[in-house]
Amino acid sequence: MVELQSESMSQLSNRAQENLQSLRNQCLEMGVSGIKALGMLFRQLDANYSKTVSFPEFKTGTKQFGITMSDENLQIVFLEFDKDKNGYIDFAEFLQELRPPLNESRTKIIDIVFNKLDKSGDGIIELHELQEVYSTRARQHPKFLMGEWTEEEVLRHFLDCFDTPGCPDGKVTRDEFFNYYAGVSSTIDDDNYFDLLMKSCWGLKKS
Repeated sequence: MVELQSESMSQLSNRAQENLQSLRNQCLEMGVSGIKALGMLFRQLDANYSKTVSFPEFKTGTKQFGITMSDENLQIVFLEFDKDKNGYIDFAEFLQELRPPLNESRTKIIDIVFNKLDKSGDGIIELHELQEVYSTRARQHPKFLMGEWTEEEVLRHFLDCFDTPGCPDGKVTRDEFFNYYAGVSSTIDDDNYFDLLMKSCWGLKKS
């Protein structure tokens, strides 16, 4: 690791948040799935399946992904999330922190949609639950209409948009659902438009 300049803990924490915001912005410049794609790269670097990354792996991953940031600033971000100071960070927790913040109204509508899809109430959306709500739209998908995909293949492809990168299991947790729509939210300035988009997409009654 590089030698950090002598700074107070609060100064380092502030720099970490500034650098985290810069990293977040660079991911989002690559599209709404930019953060998910970074997560996929981290999983590829996780050779022992520990779900953690060391600083060299973190540095390699961000550089390969095209993130422009000095080694010192990357180290400051890394140390902020290395809670127990063992030289590793849990990249699932890191990616959750990297997720763009959501205000109360957007959090509420995402929760409403997730709860509508999660018929069993177990906090996980599975294929059969998505089928109950989304089957009509699935049959309107161009690949279904052209006979290239079955309805199940359309639904599974849709689930893959939300699923954890690198280890898709055909199930979507609340965190995965929020991670996806936080990326969508970052591209929309107007709260009312975001609300309308969510309701139109998932067949909810408009206010």
